[in-house]
Amino acid sequence: MKYRKTTDKELALILEEGEGYTLEFKQSVNADLPKELVALANASGGRILIGVNDNNQVIGTDLSNKTLAQIEDMAAACDPPVAIRAEKLTKHKLLVIHVPEGANRPHRCTKGFYLRNGAGSQKMSTQDITAFIQAEGRVRFDQQLRLDLDWKKVIDQKRLEHFLKLAGISPKKDIANLLLNLGAGDEKEGQFYLNQTGVLLFAKEPTQRLFHVSVVCALFKGTGKAYILDRKELTGNLLENVEEALIFLKKHLQLRWEITSASIRRQEILELPEVALREAMVNAVCHRDYNEAGAHVMVEIFDDRVEIYNPGGLPKGLPPRDFGRRSVCRNPNIAALLLRCDYIEKMGTGIERIRAALEKADCPPVKIRFDSMFTLEFPRPTYAGKSSPQVTPQVTPQVTPQVTPQVTPQVERLLAVIQGEMTRGELMEALSLKDRTHFSKEYLARAMEAGVIEMTIPDKPNSRLQKYRLTAKGKTDAAK
Repeated sequence: MKYRKTTDKELALILEEGEGYTLEFKQSVNADLPKELVALANASGGRILIGVNDNNQVIGTDLSNKTLAQIEDMAAACDPPVAIRAEKLTKHKLLVIHVPEGANRPHRCTKGFYLRNGAGSQKMSTQDITAFIQAEGRVRFDQQLRLDLDWKKVIDQKRLEHFLKLAGISPKKDIANLLLNLGAGDEKEGQFYLNQTGVLLFAKEPTQRLFHVSVVCALFKGTGKAYILDRKELTGNLLENVEEALIFLKKHLQLRWEITSASIRRQEILELPEVALREAMVNAVCHRDYNEAGAHVMVEIFDDRVEIYNPGGLPKGLPPRDFGRRSVCRNPNIAALLLRCDYIEKMGTGIERIRAALEKADCPPVKIRFDSMFTLEFPRPTYAGKSSPQVTPQVTPQVTPQVTPQVTPQVERLLAVIQGEMTRGELMEALSLKDRTHFSKEYLARAMEAGVIEMTIPDKPNSRLQKYRLTAKGKTDAAK
């Protein structure tokens, strides 16, 4: 690695200007040095001057070979190792560590992943790391290998056999090779590993491997979210979640009966065509942004509408003006397997099939919204004036005077500590919680579902400036 030597004139200018995006000062070699090395390597590279205090004054440092070896060991211990060159400024008793921009980013040290942010180094969250990798254009979510899982222990034979039957594929003795050919995994260093697609379709307890992939179904009283009459969280694989969501929808939507000239048997007709609801569910689980760990695919039934939405909005590379005219797939590996087992008929045609099914059933057209979420809203048709619609008995149980507010004990705790606008970290500290995943799932997501808290920057849910505050309903509930 080549570098430009630091002249006395340049050193004077550096000391005058102080620390910045590509420059870090340290008094001595300490345990925080690896953090600064990976932060610079993950950004645009830069220099670390060792022997300068917080007031930008040269105090000098040890220039022995032992110190240089210690620094080189720290750089080599990073994953992947950070390439450095050390420059001695003997006259000033300073060490200048030259750090290039990493060729295999992101780098991490034993304390985690760090990235240069202004004149400091900031620890990256799991979401930041995933977004960083995706921005590098190297790994899609559905192709990420699960090196932490022993595929033989987590594979669900029945789920695999069910998929093979749907896809018309004969079972094979060599399961690893079968999964490899399906695109559900890959080999690394001679070992086979499932990828995220394989986990979502073929693993036991997929939500234990990826907690945020469950589907949440809810029936609300009226047209708002103040009271929930029924709620179910679906924790199966992708195919099972689609089927279970349809069961939930059919349980709570109205049925009518018709006798056609083609048959003397009466025919059950759902108020919204099942084919449209199925397409919406497949679209949601196939195209959601699985890197967004703070949200779920949601199926919500109101008196006047059904909403099915997924995190992620439009995929990268598909501007709003091109929606409906061309297709960009966020998770092509997942889509390929859903296509193979006939859950998808043809890539990029799901929305058109939804529109066609609604038109054929004489239902109002679907409303489509995309921001941080991709939402399909189905207005519920009324059958007043049509031939004696008969509601099935299964609709009766959920029309009950006993309603349950969607507020869990965890949400009540959250309401008790939130003051004004608070960051995720501040809320966790106030609750004495350390598990970010548990907090996101059981506190933050539940409170937002209940409509008692909201984001201060809803259009940018992943913003580092994001904070949370009480809604009007939340203020009322907190005052009780």
